[in-house]
Parts: sequence; C-alpha cells; structure tokens
Amino acid sequence: MTAFILVSGVFTGPHVWDETAARLASAGAEVHAVSLTGLGGARPSAGTDIDLETHIADVLAVIDSVGQEAGQEIVLVGHDYGIHPVVGAADRRAGSVARIVYLDSGLPQDGVPALAAVADRRTREDALRAAEGGTHGAALPPPDRDAWQLWGSTADVPGTALDRLTALASPHPLGTLLQPLRLTGAAAEVPMAGVLCTGNGASIAMVQARVDLGEPSLRALTGPRVTFFELPTGHWPMLSSPTALAVTLLKAAAGEGQRLTPVDATKPPSHLLPFLLDVPELPRERTDDIDLYLPPGTDGPRPAVVFVHGGPVPAEARPTPRDWPVLTGYARYAADHGVVGVTLDHRLHAVTDYERSASDVADAVERVRADPRVDPDRVALWFLSGSGPLTADWMAKPPSWLRCLAAVYPIMAPLPNWGRLGRRFHPSDAVAHAGSLPLVLVRAGLETADIAVTVEEFLTAAYRCGADIEVVDVPNGHHAFETIDRTDESRDAVHRAMGTVLRHLTT
Repeated sequence: MTAFILVSGVFTGPHVWDETAARLASAGAEVHAVSLTGLGGARPSAGTDIDLETHIADVLAVIDSVGQEAGQEIVLVGHDYGIHPVVGAADRRAGSVARIVYLDSGLPQDGVPALAAVADRRTREDALRAAEGGTHGAALPPPDRDAWQLWGSTADVPGTALDRLTALASPHPLGTLLQPLRLTGAAAEVPMAGVLCTGNGASIAMVQARVDLGEPSLRALTGPRVTFFELPTGHWPMLSSPTALAVTLLKAAAGEGQRLTPVDATKPPSHLLPFLLDVPELPRERTDDIDLYLPPGTDGPRPAVVFVHGGPVPAEARPTPRDWPVLTGYARYAADHGVVGVTLDHRLHAVTDYERSASDVADAVERVRADPRVDPDRVALWFLSGSGPLTADWMAKPPSWLRCLAAVYPIMAPLPNWGRLGRRFHPSDAVAHAGSLPLVLVRAGLETADIAVTVEEFLTAAYRCGADIEVVDVPNGHHAFETIDRTDESRDAVHRAMGTVLRHLTT
C-alpha cells in the first residue's frame, strides 16, 4: 500500500488537502496530512522558537509512525514551502521514502534558506527586516483574500475555497524561512516527480529549456528516476483540481510521468540551432559585453539596432546569449541591410534581476550611441522573450533618438510565479506614454497560454491608447520560432518585422 504524506506551504495547514486526501483514500491509499508547528492550528510549546528544523521534525515524526507498518511505500508530497521540510526529512530517512513529489515548488538546495525561493522581493525584504528586529516568535502575516496571488496563481480556485483558505490562514514563522536547509545528499538518491501547474507559469518545456541552457542545479532532473507531470491550473491544485491532483499523485507514486531529455553534446539544444535565414558571416567587433556587427564598407555613422536577449538565463550558461544563433543571425541581418547590428549580455539571471538588467541595457545603449560609427540619433531596440518587461522603461519616456521598438514573442507582464514585479516593468501601463514611438510586436500563434495572455493584455492597452503599433503574426510559430520553425511563414515574419524597423531607422 502507498502511504502519502502531504505537506502544505506557507500560511496553510492540513485542511487544504481535505478533498485530495479523500480521493486518494477512496483509491485505496493511506493519507497523512502533516500539521506543521505554528501552522494550521498546530501550536508550539511555550517559549519555543520555530525554525526549519522544527518542521523537518514534524515530517520525520509522521514518517516514523507510518514506517512502523510493514509493506508501506511512503510518498512525500511537498507543496510550495512544504518541499523544504519534505526534502530535509527525506534526507534523514532516505531508506524509508519511496518517492518525493515536488508539487509546484522550487528545488531546495543545501545551505539555502526557503526565503530564497520566494519570488516576491518586497516579501523577502519585509522578512529580513522583521528578523533583524530580533522579535521572539516573529512571523509573516498571512495575506488578505485578494493578495494570495503574490504567493502563486489562484486560477480556478472557487470563491468559497479562497474564503476558507483566508479564514484558516496562520502567520508563518520567520525562522522556518530564514534557517538554511542542511542536506547530506541522501535525498538526491530518492526517486522524485515534479508536478508543474501551467496556470502558475511553470511547464515541462520551461524546465527542459533551463536544462538545455546548462543550469547546474537542474542536471540531476534528467536522470531515469525523475518524472514530470503538468496540471492546467494555478498554484493551488488541491483546491482548484483535487480530483486531477489525486490522479496525478497516484501516477507519480507508480513511477509514471514524462522524462526530460539529457543534454546531448552531439546535438545542439533548440536555442543553439541555426538561425532560419541565410545571412552573411560578417565579422564582429567585441568590447566587454557588447558585440558590433558593422555593415560592409561603412563610410560614416550608421543607424543601429540593439538586440536584447530574453531570460532569465543562468549565469553559468555557455555560450552566453550574445553568441546564440538567433542573436547573431538578427545582428548580421541588420548589418547586411546597412545598419549596425548590436548584441549584448545583460545580467537577467533570475526574475529578481530586472532592475540590474535594465541598468545593463541602458548602459550598453549609451556606449553604442557613443561609438563614432553609430548615428546616435537613429537607434532601434529589439527585445526578445523574457526581456519584454524591459520595454516599459523605453515606452514610459521614449528618447528622441529611439526610432522604433520591437518585441518578439515577448513576455509583457510578470508571470504568476514571479511574485510582485515593480510597476516600472509593466509594459501595459507604460504604453500609454509611448506617444508616436513606432512599436512592432511579433506574436507566435502557438505561444504558451500564460505568455499569450500577457501579450493580449498589452495589445488591449496599446489599442486603447492609440499607440502606433504593428503586429506581425506567425500563426503556426512557437516561442523562439526563428530556430525551431524553419518555415516560409517564419521567414516572412522576420523579414516583415525587420523591414519595418529598418524603414523607421532610415527614413
């Protein structure tokens, strides 16, 4: 028999599992929803400081009680913050645990506190300030009903369930978020399954892409004992889709699921596939983090197009984005048509890096404009994918020298699992101030649903304020169509988008 041990996330208790637990039990499984000390009504002893080790001990107590029964296969399920005490307990009882299920959660690392996994920067700062105050028993207050979105998408959660979630929420002990997790490595030997909620901005394709980029912490996810599932709902599937979640957990316990593809040194990942157009192999000039592709026979200052890569991209990724075929392809295309093509590396390594990344891009643009071979009054910016939020700065206060702004399969608003991204990086707000700045948006028809929503919201705002925007559609194109969809439709979209940008630069 399978015994599921369910551990919930921040502010919550065993009650969130009620419907899922009932469905698992009706399928013949044994189910234990853990009461973590200080959450969901589980009170600590007087004077007790609650930290991560306290919650690990809570999970260990349940593992040990279940493990006394012969023939039980223990499956630990950690949702959100709950994955930290789950992994900590599995590390200490690796021989007793058959599988760990990461339910729309991060991937805890040795020596890293759970607070590092909180996407919302303001929440992290509030927690650190409270900790510095040294208050005994300090805790994060639970969110109001309308603020749960900061902790993950509430898509598909019924109103009554959201009301109950709010009513039963507990302040979350700060010590559990601030104490680093200590692992021996034993938990890494336990089979695992990841359940990703696509309505919260996660998908198997995104994990595969980060593996392909060479992120070291994700390499183990391509192993034979790791499987993945997707649920088309928000961050709280136990409330929004309890039946589907129960079915998925049963499949995960049985070792089913999709496996990731290991990096194959003999086969390039999708982001390193060739650019879809044949462009001349023009020489580049590299200075620090900027590459210039100069038009043949340059005889005076020329307009420039600065291509801004997406992300987040792991800091360890090699080659770095400015050497990816899609960026070099676009830059050579521009140079072949008489303007300076520019690629650069900026430090968008995590969703918390947008301010730093924006500074990098602004600095690079000024250095490009200062180059005597560039006409400083005729520059276009071309943003791709996750650099979409960076467009807001340039639309909010368009400089006179910015002749056109293009965004290709962009993410135009924070995804649900990004937390609270400052209003500075919301293009739908900024576009109202774009004035006569020409905009080009290339829209992939087969875009992932969560990204497509951000594009449509932006276009609605752009049309409402009368922005000068041209939309280039690629109906059968995917995200990153320039390397994975080598079709006439894709080629035509590149020609159209680039043609518009070049026209604004040269007229």
